[in-house]
Amino acid sequence: MLLPDFEIRRLCQQHGLVNPYIEENLNPASIDVRLGDRILMEHEHDPSLDLVSIREATPENPFQIHPGEWFLAEIMELIALPSNIGAQFVLKSSRAREGWDHAEAGWADPGYCGRLTLELKNARQHHPLGIWPGLKIGQLKFLATFAPVERSYQKTGRYQGDLVVTASKG
Repeated sequence: MLLPDFEIRRLCQQHGLVNPYIEENLNPASIDVRLGDRILMEHEHDPSLDLVSIREATPENPFQIHPGEWFLAEIMELIALPSNIGAQFVLKSSRAREGWDHAEAGWADPGYCGRLTLELKNARQHHPLGIWPGLKIGQLKFLATFAPVERSYQKTGRYQGDLVVTASKG
């Protein structure tokens, strides 16, 4: 079952589902999440990823992502899912209409706790797109299971507890 706004609010306020909880970010069946201040960018001639701070970027002076560039980014919010609720990240439609693409790998299993890492790309062909900390990049929708899961991500998750943008752990 997809959780409605009042249930998301209750879980945020009473159990820290999304922290910080900002009432203005609540939608009818999701909550907006914002871009954090660190990204991982690839090199042209090296497969490693560089940690880049975008802390100084602003809406007036954004960090530019060139056409076709792919990067990993963190969200600002800390997610703490109980053992009966999973979360799916989806790109905000406004960001998609600007030319952003997301790899659709934003699933968080029940029991996950941490900051999500997003896989983003400037899908435009001719123009850069700007990013900055606090940009509403997407939203989380929450899905409840019929009962708490037996294999909580809290016990088995490879990315459990990650607090910064994280590259693949294989």
